[in-house]
Amino acid sequence: MRLTRKRLCSFLTVLYCLFSLYAAYHVFLGGRRPAPAAAPRGLRKGAAPARERRGREQSTLESEEWNPWEIDEKNEQQRRFKTSLQILNKSTKRKTDLSVQIWGKAAIGLYLWEHIFEGLLDPSDLTAQWREGNSIVGRTHFSFITGPAVVPGYFSIDVDNVVLILNGREKTKVFYATQWLLYAQNLVQTQKLQHLAVVLLGNEHCHNEWISQFLKRNGGPVELLFIIYDSPWMNGVDVFQWPLGVATYRNFPVVEASWSMLHDERPYLCNFLGTVYENSSRQALVNILKQDGNDKLCWVSAREQWQPQETNESLKNYQDALLQSDLTLCPVGVNTECYRIYEACSYGSVPVVEDVMTPGNCGNTSFSHQAPLQLLKSMGAPFIFIKNWRELPAVLEREKIMVLQDKIQRRKMLLQWYQHFKTELKMKFTNLIEDTFLGTSKG
Repeated sequence: MRLTRKRLCSFLTVLYCLFSLYAAYHVFLGGRRPAPAAAPRGLRKGAAPARERRGREQSTLESEEWNPWEIDEKNEQQRRFKTSLQILNKSTKRKTDLSVQIWGKAAIGLYLWEHIFEGLLDPSDLTAQWREGNSIVGRTHFSFITGPAVVPGYFSIDVDNVVLILNGREKTKVFYATQWLLYAQNLVQTQKLQHLAVVLLGNEHCHNEWISQFLKRNGGPVELLFIIYDSPWMNGVDVFQWPLGVATYRNFPVVEASWSMLHDERPYLCNFLGTVYENSSRQALVNILKQDGNDKLCWVSAREQWQPQETNESLKNYQDALLQSDLTLCPVGVNTECYRIYEACSYGSVPVVEDVMTPGNCGNTSFSHQAPLQLLKSMGAPFIFIKNWRELPAVLEREKIMVLQDKIQRRKMLLQWYQHFKTELKMKFTNLIEDTFLGTSKG
């Protein structure tokens, strides 16, 4: 009896060991399913072709076996997912000290929001009646609204601080800009708004006297004025220069740099696509290109009348010219500053800028004597500045012997500078808004 019991115990022990080995084999070697291969780039998660997806699901079902740790693994995945969400929520809900709403009532507002702030707008449809976006910079939550439906008195005011973007380039624009300022002034006087700043597309001759009455130092509501073109009003206290930017009114896009943009050989030395006025420096430019035969090495397309609207074809031609030229020629128009300068930077085509003052009231200020283009020069713009187009042939001769590697380095420098330029503007703008609206002073 004792021997039988001993044999039974031995048998059970051996059986237990065999079962343990069998279970261990399936847990550690057989029961683990291989991790799924990464989806090919360009396919969204879960968007594999139907045949491939059905085959993968079938093979998974056929090989699926019990995993004693499956519940623990799912719990761990859920815990990690919850932690990731908490981190994401913290990053998108940072504590802010100031809320500012930007009312975009001029096309330059899109340059501020989409190019400088790198903000998005919803809906993306350019023809929508109302578009809006949000962004946090520093301690400030910025919201942006724009579109035909943004009309004085026809939308709710639920903010204390506003930046108003206006067009004051010509008389009809000044009339509408004045209506907006009177509306904002009334909101400040009735304490529905606390603080107001303005970004103004100024007159190309710098005839901006009409807005002076609205400045706070003259009894008006505007505490900060950011103005385009070289206004002599700039003082570094309440009036600052702002860049013209790209022609967003002609749907010039936000351009992302690519490998080919940096490294490809460009077939044209230079480009100039624009309106040529009689007896202007632009006419002199075209004549100089023809004299030396450089017009055959450059992409030149001159027209006699200005066209405010682009067709899809003309916009594509213009973008192709920027992308396929090493230099972009930027003659003066009514003002020295033009959209072409910033559009060339977007494509890594070095602006060749006619560095002369145009008629009018624009010019140096009490603290800066670099006009024209004081803002660009103060921030170290890596452009080619010339005083007369007779200097151009020598510039083009140097281009002809420049090797590709040097051009690649120059493109990188230009694109990096332009990105830094926009980032610096965003931070300077935000700091000035915070210092003024919060009443604090940064050391």
